[in-house]
Amino acid sequence: MTARLPDLIVTSVVRGSEKGQSHGGVYLIDFNNREVNQHIDWNTGEIDFAGRGWDRGLRGIEFYDEKVWIAASDELFCYSPDFKLLESFKNPYLKHCHEISRRDHLLFLTSTGYDSLLVFNFKKKAFTWGLYISKNGEQWVGQRFDPLMGGGPPFSNNYHINMIHVEQSGVYFSGLHTRALLRLASDISISPLCSLPEGVHNARPFLSGVIFNDTRSDAIRYVGRDDESLAFKVPTYDSTELEFNGVDSSRIARQAFGRGLCVINDRLIAAGSSPSTISLYDIKSQKRVAMVNLTMDIRNAVHGLEVWPYG
Repeated sequence: MTARLPDLIVTSVVRGSEKGQSHGGVYLIDFNNREVNQHIDWNTGEIDFAGRGWDRGLRGIEFYDEKVWIAASDELFCYSPDFKLLESFKNPYLKHCHEISRRDHLLFLTSTGYDSLLVFNFKKKAFTWGLYISKNGEQWVGQRFDPLMGGGPPFSNNYHINMIHVEQSGVYFSGLHTRALLRLASDISISPLCSLPEGVHNARPFLSGVIFNDTRSDAIRYVGRDDESLAFKVPTYDSTELEFNGVDSSRIARQAFGRGLCVINDRLIAAGSSPSTISLYDIKSQKRVAMVNLTMDIRNAVHGLEVWPYG
């Protein structure tokens, strides 16, 4: 490809890091010059250290009103384009947040720990709406709640909802254990758009089908209509190049863990993996056209991934 490649903003999380160490950060990547600049090094004493990955690092990314909005596990941060922290917002029903997606002045967030979706209203600067996700037999059910009033859902994490994508046709979301890409309609009904493997990240509609990180199979997959399919293998490195290899006996921190996916246009996508690596793939030529590695620390994994809009 001869066209200019995009600049991307990337967030990362570090699994198994200890107090006093970095838990991830925010990076800007210039793919044309293969330049990486880290703008935030995430290190806070308020992180919950009970689990290996739960509360570490920064997550989903969105943009509104010339500002950068980035989610952590239980807090939404607002930054200027030069990454000065302007304000932040919490809610008791936001826990283990993964991805976020904006539609007009509304920001949709996954609350993984509560099997819920939350909505943050940029104009009101408040969390104004919540939806608890459950199943009744084979039927998916959404129950509305007010995240400001209490009386919401219990802490559950049955489905590990980790992805949300909002567009004109609806609100789409999925999780490690939903085994489907689900569509939320305007009447709050929930229906499966298509089936998915167990353990996926970043599933969303794309072209005539769906694209997702098939994390358990170390692949990025596109599945279209008429059995059209395409898979890219997540990049791996020689084990001698890896830092902290074997530090996690549970294998949560491992190389080729695919997470983070960004649709750039109808031809080009970007995908993340660990140790924190961002790859650009050309759907038409079915090739990887560029790759940038941030670190060889196997604990460091890409989380959020978006096109940088501010030049």
